Amino acid sequence: MGNTVALTAAHWIYLLGVIAIVATMTLRANVVVPAIIATFLVAWAYSGSLVQGMESVFNGSLAAARELFNIFLVIALMTALLGALKALRSDIRMVEPFRKVMVNGHAAYVILAVVTYFISLFFWPTPAVPLVGAILIPAAILAGLPAMGAAIAVAIAGQGMALSSDYMIKVAPGISAKAAGIDISQVADKALLLSLITGMIALVLGYLSIRKTIVAPGEHLLVAWEQGASLARQTMPGGTFDKTELVKAIQRDPLVSDADVDQQLARVPHRLEKWSKVFAVVTPLVFLAIVIYMLLPRFVAGMPDLKGGDAAALVGGCAVLVMILATLSAGRGKFLDQTADHITDGFVFAFKAMGSVLPIAGFFFIGAPDTAGSILGLASGAKAPNFLFDLIQAGQAWIPQSKLFVAFGVMIVGMITGIDGSGFAGLPLTGTLAGALGRSLNIDPGMLCAVGQMGAVWTGGGTLVAWSSLIAVTGFARVPVLEAVRMLFFPVITGLVISTLIAITLW
Repeated sequence: MGNTVALTAAHWIYLLGVIAIVATMTLRANVVVPAIIATFLVAWAYSGSLVQGMESVFNGSLAAARELFNIFLVIALMTALLGALKALRSDIRMVEPFRKVMVNGHAAYVILAVVTYFISLFFWPTPAVPLVGAILIPAAILAGLPAMGAAIAVAIAGQGMALSSDYMIKVAPGISAKAAGIDISQVADKALLLSLITGMIALVLGYLSIRKTIVAPGEHLLVAWEQGASLARQTMPGGTFDKTELVKAIQRDPLVSDADVDQQLARVPHRLEKWSKVFAVVTPLVFLAIVIYMLLPRFVAGMPDLKGGDAAALVGGCAVLVMILATLSAGRGKFLDQTADHITDGFVFAFKAMGSVLPIAGFFFIGAPDTAGSILGLASGAKAPNFLFDLIQAGQAWIPQSKLFVAFGVMIVGMITGIDGSGFAGLPLTGTLAGALGRSLNIDPGMLCAVGQMGAVWTGGGTLVAWSSLIAVTGFARVPVLEAVRMLFFPVITGLVISTLIAITLW
């Protein structure tokens, strides 16, 4: 069957473009320019028109924006909510009580992981790292947990487990599903399960690697740890769009200083203290209710199930309503202006963190028939090319007909794309590859998307490469970033291998 596929110059240029982008990621360089050039050359070769090739550069980003704008919107609204909570210091109050239950280093490790996971699940690791770093890590050190143990717990729970599923905001599964041409629900649930399996294995193995260094609580531990402040501003070149911006955002956060938590809370005006406490309770309760609502259809017959982007829409809608109420409570006189400012700040962050994904996704979308037509300027109803599927069909004789081989192959491709330190940059590639391989070899494309997503985000999201947002985690923990990578390598790789094997068995 593979021999019947007629490959054109556009097919070969598309393949060379994929190889060039992967090579650029491996070298830790930004892939926007190679993606734009590859889009231009593929369209030129396919249409034979230089003008059409130029137009495709614009059309590629436009098609990606059209497909992915809901992702940008929910990021913006969640960031706006965080800004409103910061004005009330409610974000600090949400995590401050956990300090009191860190009775020893063992409990501290678990609490750090749990709190980081849930904050990262709803807001990404951006606020989780400064909140946990400035408030809970010092308490964990005081309880006897070594600084490296704190870094391991935060990195695995936030940058790894929460970000790789991205179950609430759904940026990662949204990009993967769009690239594969399948519904987001076919990816999100699988990614959540695989992220939990990988994360729990990594957390257990990480704990076992540092358990002997846990000591009895003592003030001297905090004093000794604070002497390592010079490590708090580690920098390392490399990486691309989203994670670089996350690190910058974290390092700009006002909680980076060593100011005492009580001093931070004392800055809240007396008239706002009640509202600060109210929203510290209301916000997590609202999102807990959303989680329950999302899970109920799986256990209660007849409950409406959230389809497609409905879950992200529910999260975003609730976020903006809570943000409006929090802003109204914080500044009644300037309420309208402050609300608009929070939303503007949210969009600025969303496009700084994710904007460069558009031309990258545009190139990979040109390889899928659902989006290739609009990028190539084809007339409505005209048959669009399917470059990647055709290439796989042509080379099918050389691809082992093994689910094991294909799943681990997609995971490894994801890990390679994550080497640049972003995590999300490779998702259009792993998603497109999963869709084409799944249809060609009769393997669940949702499973392949989830496996590729695990490889890409766990690697580049901030656990396996030193030039990712792991820099921020180790900066707050005041441990060498390269040593953290060494400690995380075996637990994370073991978790990824086992979760991939389970994925192959289940789906």
